This record gives sequence, structure tokens and C-alpha cells, in this order.
Amino acid sequence: MAAGLYVVATPIGHLSDLSLRAIDVLRRADTAAAEDTRVARVLLDHIGAHPTLIASHEHNEARMAQAIVERIRAGEAVALTSDAGTPGISDPGSRVVAAVHEAGLPVIPVPGACAVIALLSVAGFSEPRFRFEGFLPARSRARRERLATLARSDAVVVIYESPHRIVETVRDLADTLEPDRIVVLGRELTKRFEQLHRTTAGALVAWLDADSDRRRGEFVIAFDAAAAELSQEQPVDALLEALCAELPVRQSARLIASATGLRANDLYRRAVALRLGASATDDDASADTSPDNPSDDPRSDSDT
Repeated sequence: MAAGLYVVATPIGHLSDLSLRAIDVLRRADTAAAEDTRVARVLLDHIGAHPTLIASHEHNEARMAQAIVERIRAGEAVALTSDAGTPGISDPGSRVVAAVHEAGLPVIPVPGACAVIALLSVAGFSEPRFRFEGFLPARSRARRERLATLARSDAVVVIYESPHRIVETVRDLADTLEPDRIVVLGRELTKRFEQLHRTTAGALVAWLDADSDRRRGEFVIAFDAAAAELSQEQPVDALLEALCAELPVRQSARLIASATGLRANDLYRRAVALRLGASATDDDASADTSPDNPSDDPRSDSDT
């Protein structure tokens, strides 16, 4: 295998999620630089791989980065791994990658399981954009301030959380988000006690408090994007009135959404509130009349 740094994503739980390519790379690599050599050894033994195993973690990464550069310069293929997931993504590894780049040596991604993408794939959000925030600040005041900013995001927000702070974080979410904002919590994804719960910000605290086992393990949490505000400074109402006089309400909402970036669902609700949707039952008789139909969001058409 050609010399270089192979950034290998490892399973976040289920060992069968390790890709065939990752297995091949780990078996053929000269060296594996692992966040925890004990954890890595279990995985390597599972697939029958026997590279030289060295430790590269947050406490020695700066020093090990140069050692890894020298190994690659000497012609070695080095596989960089974390305990679970992808190195450098809320895990050590970015310093090693940067050092190899700066040395002008090859860096090769070997993608695989990702808790963020795993949760989003089963969350059911129609908004295609998302923002990965990683871990929130540990201090309560800083965490609440950060959440207050994220609550206004026009993209889905995804965070990681540990069992030590999950209760505090969920309570902060309940205090920060609108009570009916959709939140999806993934616990121990792909592991034996995997659990997925889709609810509202206002109901999540009670769900978590109902069973102490729900507070164990590693967590990924996503909450839906903030609803677009239909500002009175924008000529939204006038546009709705003009278009709805000539076109079906849903079509009018979609057209304005395309032009303004506002959500078609919000515009539909606004039209109904203005009683412009009085004829919607005739215009949209053959359509799903639920304002939450994802097909009404023009941004979702090209992202399926």
C-alpha cells in the first residue's frame, strides 16, 4: 500500500459497520495510530489485522504528529483511527492530519460510520441543511448562551452529549427552544441498547426523567431549524394576496418561498391566517392538505 496517512473511520458501535475498504487498509497498513491502543486492539483482532500499534491521543498528539510524519517519509502507510467514528471529528486527529499536509505528504480519507449522519437519516427533518455543533460548553451559563444562538439557526442543529450532562442539556433545550420544536435524541446508536426518540423540546425532559436507563450511554441530539419569521417589513402579505387571486394557495406559497427563502409551509399557514386559503379546498382538492407535507418545501425537491 502506498505511503501516506489513511484517516480511517471506525464503527461507532456495531463492529459490522466497518467498511470493506477500512478492513483492507487496516490489514495492509504498516502502522496504526490509535486514540486508545486497547480499544484499537479489539477491532484489529476482530478483523485479523496486525500493524504496529502506537498511541496518538489529545495529550500527545502534537508530539506524535511529527513522529507519524517521519514514518510516512520513510515509506510507511499509517492508519489513523479514533475509538469510534472519524478522527478529527469531535475526536483527536486534526493535528496529525495538518502536520502531514504541511509536510507535503498524502492524506487519504477512508470514510465510514458517523453518528451525525446516522441520526439525521432517521430524524425525518425536511430541512436539508444541517449544522454540526459537536459538544456544547460544559459550563451551564456558556451552554445556555450557545443554545440561545443555535435556536435561531435556519438549519437543523446536531450536537453530541455525554451521560454526565445529558439531563442539564435537555433541560436547557426545553428552556431555550419553542415547546413544540421537534427534537430527535439518539442514544447508543448502533450498539446493543440503541434507542431513538422523536418528540418535542417541551416533552423531552419528562421522557428522559421517566427511566434512569435513558440517561446512560452516548447521545446525539438534533433539533429542527427555526421557523422563518414572516416579517411585516416584507411585502409577504401583499404577494400572497396577489398570487392567491390567480393561483392555488400551495403553488403561491411555493413560488414566494423560492423567491424569498422563506418556508413554503409557513407561507401556506400565513395565507390561511389571512383567509386567502378559503378556496384551498377547491384548488388543492387532489393534494395532501397538511401544511407539513415535506413536498411543499421547494428546497427538498433536489435533496432526496
